[in-house]
Amino acid sequence: MTRFLVRCASLAIAIAVLVVGARRADARDDDDDGRAESRNMRLVGFHDLQARSAYQPIVHEQGGRSIAYIGHHGGEALNTLNNTVEKNGTSIVDVTNPRRPKLLFHIPGPSGAGEAGGAQMVRACSAKELPKADLNADPGRNKQYLLRATASSHEVFDVTNPSKPTLVKTVVANLPNTHKSWWQCDSGIAYLVSDGTGLATATPSFPNWRTTRMTQIFDLSNPADPKFIRNYGLVGQQPGATGANPTGVHGMIELGDRLYFGHGTGSNGIMQLVDRTKLLDPSKCATPPSANFRTNPTEADLLCPQLGRLDTSPTMGAHTTFPVIQQPVPDFAASPNRVRDFVVLVNEAGGNKCSDNRQMVYVVDITTPSKPMGIANHHVPAASGNFCARGGRFGSHSSNESFTSVFYGKLVFASWFNAGVSRPTTSRWTGAASSTSSTAPTPGCTSWV
Repeated sequence: MTRFLVRCASLAIAIAVLVVGARRADARDDDDDGRAESRNMRLVGFHDLQARSAYQPIVHEQGGRSIAYIGHHGGEALNTLNNTVEKNGTSIVDVTNPRRPKLLFHIPGPSGAGEAGGAQMVRACSAKELPKADLNADPGRNKQYLLRATASSHEVFDVTNPSKPTLVKTVVANLPNTHKSWWQCDSGIAYLVSDGTGLATATPSFPNWRTTRMTQIFDLSNPADPKFIRNYGLVGQQPGATGANPTGVHGMIELGDRLYFGHGTGSNGIMQLVDRTKLLDPSKCATPPSANFRTNPTEADLLCPQLGRLDTSPTMGAHTTFPVIQQPVPDFAASPNRVRDFVVLVNEAGGNKCSDNRQMVYVVDITTPSKPMGIANHHVPAASGNFCARGGRFGSHSSNESFTSVFYGKLVFASWFNAGVSRPTTSRWTGAASSTSSTAPTPGCTSWV
């Protein structure tokens, strides 16, 4: 998200609540016919999250239950669990029974409206996955952890009992801004999006960068004892640089030995492919790292792990960069290039009622990482639901980020603001992708998958 344009009175949580089917949804109303709009999807559960505007939801399996952690934009609302008005932060919802999601707890966030407050971003890891979690007074590795980004900090909570979360550690505090981070559970490495222009006054402090969004890398394999690894960004963003200052990072995704960074949201986008080994251990680079590569990197320090880069047109962004690797292309079955690596690159639409550049989902072939190439796109026609006139934003926003075998390599879910959720197939990625299903929220409100 780069703008906070629409606030909803209620919000449907879409993870673990949508099932594929031909029947029409029956749990929501809309302006047209009193029923939720859908095609090949069915809404089976709903929670209003105390009318808190939500951004990122994840579902984490723990203790035999499915627990949803939902990050909120800034604002405030009455917490009916304790009858107290709280600043928006993080909602914890038990979605084990998707028909009856149950709010367990709300962790308040800092004051501020929109992205200037709240705690929009969430990630979760189990102690059984984290390499050094047993050092945190947990020899049996039974604990569960939540990493969240508030408007001014990155924090880790113990959510073993999701009804009683406790703060374990504030990794970075006193930041002017944060955004969408990634926590790789099997290594414990966390990639935190922080405001580089405020690092000098943050805790811990570092030299300022030239961009409001760059990446801080920490080892959180023992969440109670964070270890700083390095700060990272694009050439031109580092301390002391001059000249062009590239678009700040929005978020990243790790898969295998690569990281996929997305810079920008709805304009001047940049997709960057990075070698994780060289990023974390620059001694693997052909040229030895500089003495201060961790905090004051040189251009060579920043370029060493870069495998490839794609700069979009000025009217496109790179909000989400979701890798879909080793994907067979059916029509290429008899050809040497029949298996390809792709990135689903999603832009974020801005401007209410289609007043800004229209954004879509693009498929980029990265089989040769140094030469990424766009090969397909997916679009929802505005006329299919009169979406430009409905109010709020219309266009793509983000994709799902799950690698579960149920959907990975088969389906990708993309949120489409007031058009709800679109589900493109992956079988036609050598041409325009087809949409097999969708579900639309109440006009003016937004659901995320």
